[in-house]
Amino acid sequence: MATIIGEPPRLHVLAVDDSLTDRKLIEKLLKVSSFNVTTVESGSKALEFLGLMEEVEVNLIITDYCMPGMSGYDLLKKIKNHHL
Repeated sequence: MATIIGEPPRLHVLAVDDSLTDRKLIEKLLKVSSFNVTTVESGSKALEFLGLMEEVEVNLIITDYCMPGMSGYDLLKKIKNHHL
């Protein structure tokens, strides 16, 4: 990603939520604040994104706690254990 001289690099946020409405709201709020945002609907999709997109640096993960299949807590434990 190219940056304009004198402008700080944009931070990349991964937002994980099973609610489409919440994902869209989070994305809109963060983009207005000049963040790069990727949204996914589940913990497994987040792990897939983090594992497959090695060239993308994620600076922050915002996750729903209660999601079907994998909770936000379990997602963060897996990320920590795998150093993704």
